[in-house]
Amino acid sequence: MTSTPARPAARPLARVAEPAVDVSGYFALDRGLIDRTIFGDQALYRQELRRVFAPSWLFLAHESQFTKPGDFFTTYMGEDPVIVAMGRDRRIRAFLNACRHRGMRICRADAGATKAFTCSYHGWSYDMAGKLVNVPNAEDYPAEFDREQWGLTEVAQLDTYKGLVFGTWNPEAPPLAEALGGMTWYMDAMLDRDPEGTEVVGGVHKWVLEGNWKLAAEQFASDWYHVNISHASALMVMSPSGKGPKTEIVQTPGRQYTDPLGHGAGFPTHAKSRFDDRVVHGYYDYEALRERLGDARVEGPMTTGHATVFPNFSYLPVNGSIRVWHPKGPDRMEVWAWTIVDRSMPAEVKEAQRLYNLRTFGPTGIFEQDDGENWSECQATAHGFMAGSMTLNYQMGIGLQAEDGVHPGTTGRLYSDGAARGFYARWRDLMNTPAWHEHQKDT
Repeated sequence: MTSTPARPAARPLARVAEPAVDVSGYFALDRGLIDRTIFGDQALYRQELRRVFAPSWLFLAHESQFTKPGDFFTTYMGEDPVIVAMGRDRRIRAFLNACRHRGMRICRADAGATKAFTCSYHGWSYDMAGKLVNVPNAEDYPAEFDREQWGLTEVAQLDTYKGLVFGTWNPEAPPLAEALGGMTWYMDAMLDRDPEGTEVVGGVHKWVLEGNWKLAAEQFASDWYHVNISHASALMVMSPSGKGPKTEIVQTPGRQYTDPLGHGAGFPTHAKSRFDDRVVHGYYDYEALRERLGDARVEGPMTTGHATVFPNFSYLPVNGSIRVWHPKGPDRMEVWAWTIVDRSMPAEVKEAQRLYNLRTFGPTGIFEQDDGENWSECQATAHGFMAGSMTLNYQMGIGLQAEDGVHPGTTGRLYSDGAARGFYARWRDLMNTPAWHEHQKDT
């Protein structure tokens, strides 16, 4: 699928720009210091919706969710509700899920199939390409009323990478491949194991957490450090000895990748890389995977580890888990999670991967609950005056990042805050850069 520009619509009215905050003073990343204010301030949150989410490429859906014309899926870009739909021409498009008449949400279903979207307020109706096709009492509108100008607001650019559908409101954004940058080498370790690609199974799981979305995104980019402490009880349950492989985890060799565009990934590096579920592990021909992906990926990010594609898309290769951290204010996020599997897998292997994912990183998974509790507790203590403005330490791994000649780009030790520092460097730069909509002139 190639990126295509959206259809022009009625010119928006000029709006008064909100004042921007220079966030430089909240960071001393060369020393690994971050002011906690960035997680709870309402003005900063409004600014990141304008300058981080609106200009960035955001994950929307997986291609396998659309098999025939009329299929649709509703999601969010930041806090903007959107519809992703396949048109009669089999092209996937995305639109703001808001009627052009009064702003009513025109589609309130999570997913399904339809021939058109009709607003349940006044009956304005749109086809699968977003065109306004029916207006009740159309004869009472002025002569200059032009349906062509009042179609759904289309997402400016839409593109896919290895089955993942991304969109951006920014018509000036660089192509998706450029925005992903060096992260694609690491993503391919999960997305390119099968020549047939991947597909989602089991629908979408959604749950709400009290916590800032950045807490989750940064952890998936950089944090192997918490595993031995936060997940101690889960590791004991899963360990045959009942004690958990705590020493083994502490001594695990690995690398952490930091991308200049804010992406990050961490993964152990050892020859016995394997999927934790025995059915999934037994399915793979590891020698064939080495031929396809190379030794470095098979022994590293292919089966285990964690990753975030800036700003809010994360994944776990060992579980087949992909997820989005939807912001719902500075103190709340909504987690949406899918299980993806290789298309060529037999049905029983797909089911084993789905169940393993749910038992570990689903909404009631034994690891997922630990993480949610941590993020909520971090946010809860940020409401006080002193606690809410304290300086946080992100110093682990400073000076230890370099190109290792094995894994592309800049990597450091597995236990590091390097990718988190890279994540916040990108966030800071976007927050301090006017987005395309702030410098457009009303001509």
